[in-house]
Amino acid sequence: MKFSIFNRRTFAHFDWALILMILPIMAMSFFLIREININLAYKQGGYIAVAFCLFIIAFLLPIRRLYWAIPFAYWFGVGLLALVDIVGVTRMGAQRWLELPFFGLTFQPSEIFKPCFILMLAYLIRESPPSKGGYEWRTFFKLLFYIAVPFALIMKEPDLGTAFLLALIGGGVMIAVGLQRKIWVTFALVLSLSGGFFYFVGYDMLPDYQKKRIEDFLSENDSYHARQSLIAIGNGGISGKQPEEATQTQLRFLPIAASDFIFAYFAERFGFAGALLLIALYAMIVLHLFSLNSKARGDYFTMVTITATAIMIFLYMAVNIAMTTRLAPVVGVPLPLFSHGGSSFVNFIVMFAIIENLLAFRFDFLYTSAPRSLDR
Repeated sequence: MKFSIFNRRTFAHFDWALILMILPIMAMSFFLIREININLAYKQGGYIAVAFCLFIIAFLLPIRRLYWAIPFAYWFGVGLLALVDIVGVTRMGAQRWLELPFFGLTFQPSEIFKPCFILMLAYLIRESPPSKGGYEWRTFFKLLFYIAVPFALIMKEPDLGTAFLLALIGGGVMIAVGLQRKIWVTFALVLSLSGGFFYFVGYDMLPDYQKKRIEDFLSENDSYHARQSLIAIGNGGISGKQPEEATQTQLRFLPIAASDFIFAYFAERFGFAGALLLIALYAMIVLHLFSLNSKARGDYFTMVTITATAIMIFLYMAVNIAMTTRLAPVVGVPLPLFSHGGSSFVNFIVMFAIIENLLAFRFDFLYTSAPRSLDR
């Protein structure tokens, strides 16, 4: 029998609901970015085109046949993170980028690493599935090692936001999979007894600009970014303002309106009602992703990939919105699929493509004929 990638079985298992939830967010994002700056909109259109091509490529890849390559991709990503400390490009006081020879283009390895990180967690848990009582110490420390290595390298750049987000994604996956009670109790005791020590030691190691962000957050006086963001959100009221009345953005009081603080501009344009609608769309995506685990029951690789992606979307959304509403310090965390920029946007689209691949081809003979099944 000839294998046809576009057959009825493929379309039957393809999750169209996820795509329909993503498209409105992308459309609203492009609409707002175009209002802010037409040139940025052209760039965003380019990012969308690239992401669409990568979606097709990632969806068509025989991921389960390439399962063996995941550890190599993970360690290659770790190598790029380590290379940043040696030959990295410094911008705004942080050494986070690598330059492509002969092209003069730069990229951020920590962004490229995120899909590798999630797939590596899925690989490890698929190789060592939890027992009925949850993971014991040995497997816990093994997973912790694969989380700690990139955490340390990204912290050194420094990129506090990305490092802690990766740690939270890894921790969230371990919580979802299950840990033995004695690990929970020990971890809680260690954290409560040493939390203050690590806070003060870690604080002294932070660069000056990150210390300033924390001090501004704890201070009674808002930083300029936080103050302008709150004014923009308040200016939107319940139903929002017309573009010419959205003065915080149009008069350029709101900083980084198209990327880090785009939620503030969205609230200024569409008000409290619009902000609730956008949050509801994100909540629907996250809850829908978690619901997909029922389709992948017993398939740890797919379940971990879905769970980690859902946690990542929730964390990015929560941190960005908390930052713009002064519930968290200002950090460079974009709003998923909404903020202007290519790296984060492409990463999320690629993760969605991988999830669609794992769902659509889960029962295809091309995969089930592999030497080892993912089902446990």
